[in-house]
Amino acid sequence: MNILIINAGSSSLKFQLIQMPEQKVICSGLIERIGSDTAVFKYRSETIEIEEVDDIKTHYQGLQRIAESLLNPTKGAVKDAEDIDAIGHRVVHGGDAFSDATPITEKVKAKIEEYASLAPLHNPHHLEGIRVAEKLFPKAVQVAVFDTAFHQTMPEKARKYAIPDSFFTEHKIKVYGFHGTSHKFVSEKAIAYLDKASSKLISIHLGNGCSMTAIINGKSVDHSMGFAPSNGLIMGTRSGDIDHSVIFHLINTLDYTPDQVNMLLTKKSGMLGLTGFTDLRDIQTEAENGSMACQLALEMNAYRIKKVIGAYAAAMNGLDAVIFTAGIGENSVKLRNLVCTDMDYLGLKLDKQKNEYRHTELREINTERSKVKILVIPTNEELEIAKQVYKIGNP
Repeated sequence: MNILIINAGSSSLKFQLIQMPEQKVICSGLIERIGSDTAVFKYRSETIEIEEVDDIKTHYQGLQRIAESLLNPTKGAVKDAEDIDAIGHRVVHGGDAFSDATPITEKVKAKIEEYASLAPLHNPHHLEGIRVAEKLFPKAVQVAVFDTAFHQTMPEKARKYAIPDSFFTEHKIKVYGFHGTSHKFVSEKAIAYLDKASSKLISIHLGNGCSMTAIINGKSVDHSMGFAPSNGLIMGTRSGDIDHSVIFHLINTLDYTPDQVNMLLTKKSGMLGLTGFTDLRDIQTEAENGSMACQLALEMNAYRIKKVIGAYAAAMNGLDAVIFTAGIGENSVKLRNLVCTDMDYLGLKLDKQKNEYRHTELREINTERSKVKILVIPTNEELEIAKQVYKIGNP
């Protein structure tokens, strides 16, 4: 069964064509920095590797580019669109409507659109990806895998906000949690690696979007994002946690409209607002070149992560391992170092030499004396999605 996985982020598109159940990757690729004239397109198969800078302004253009590459007569991975049996789509927000991977129908698309206001940087792109895929691959089964599904196990004390109960019961205003596909994948890898009967983990997913999950015995028990994927950690363009009084001040005193506030906090804040850059690689380069704004932004980012580690260790009454994953978590030596420095009280001791190593496999970067394991685990949301899509067709 050939399954094409489409994983649309807020400024990126990842894809893999995976042969199941062998879990063989036929081809894979990535488009980064969508929306700029220096977007990077990467494509790799057994016989070819492409990396090009291109002007890709929208996710729609990106999806067209992916399809053209897959079906290219000389360089493509498949000869015909009908060679693809199913397409798995990562979808950020599924609310309470979906707790498992779900075949896509008109009703499912309507629900994805309904939750678009809660995930404005993601759900619209997911829906666009589904519609483009339906046109380009009309015979393939389309399946949605929801980031919110993994967090259905969070207890009510972690999911409820301290507002009148009717908002929870009638309007479903609660913590939903996100990046669940990634947190699930890396936590299962960590549990197998630790080989313990029980485990208490903190998974730190750091990309353009960032989140942390407290995980006991493979189950999500708390999460840094909430009703929408906008609070918690500092992100590429999202502010993360902010005093809600600031929002009222912006509206009542500075004459912002609600839409302008939403635009400010989701698309003009975070690392972009602090530094003028969204890509952490640029921010680290500027920091090394003496930019005080970029140095402070990195310290603020790490400080927010450290606070959540402390909170989750307290909430779980223990901690066996901290996991760094996703683009920044896997690759930023600098940020991992900032996060893990001066964490002796919680038993985290970073081996700075191991932290410098760059591998594509699970690795420890803690010292032998560290009471808590510090793990770098490459996430593979695409493989996790493929497994769930395959399970639908082969229960």
